[in-house]
Amino acid sequence: MNPNAAVPIPLGVSPLRETLQSGPLEFPRGAIAEIVGPDSSGRTTVAHSLLAASTAKGEICAFVDTYDSFDPVSAAACGVVLSQLVWIRCGKNTEHALKAADLLIHAGGFGVVVLDLCQIAPRVANGIPLSYWWRFRRAVEKTPTILALIEKQPLAKSSASLLLEMQRKQAVWAGAPGFQVLRESELVAIPRKPVRAMPHSIRAKAWA
Repeated sequence: MNPNAAVPIPLGVSPLRETLQSGPLEFPRGAIAEIVGPDSSGRTTVAHSLLAASTAKGEICAFVDTYDSFDPVSAAACGVVLSQLVWIRCGKNTEHALKAADLLIHAGGFGVVVLDLCQIAPRVANGIPLSYWWRFRRAVEKTPTILALIEKQPLAKSSASLLLEMQRKQAVWAGAPGFQVLRESELVAIPRKPVRAMPHSIRAKAWA
């Protein structure tokens, strides 16, 4: 082995920054990660996988549920340890969700905090001050916490260290015509930030 050979470092990740492996994806700790895409693109699947990876290490996580859309049964099927998950329901109030996320990341002690903003209206999303994301980035940057935002469109802009665009490549259905059920989806995670990283293919099985 050549001692002078360069050691590969995941793109967009500082050599000193710890990461959390979630399937084929690697999330930098102490940073904001945005997971974006249209409905049924795999945003929630990736978020569940990230929570599963964190809780498998014994870490406490949190899910800030803006529109009361979190399904604990599906999360558990993905491997999330629910006894290590704080679930905060915000009753469709985006301001409450942002304040809850703010309190969680400033309190510290969480491996992953997921902020679900998938269902908020575009005018509400565009009205969130950029100062929120700057404040969140400053709060997590010297901690092991990952703040994962799941959204339709990127919101954190330059405050995010990782931006994944999710796409559903194909779906596998089973059953007779007219009575088919989804069995498996092939998802593609395209890193838009860092832009030089390669896309990752993910297979998600339907829970039955």
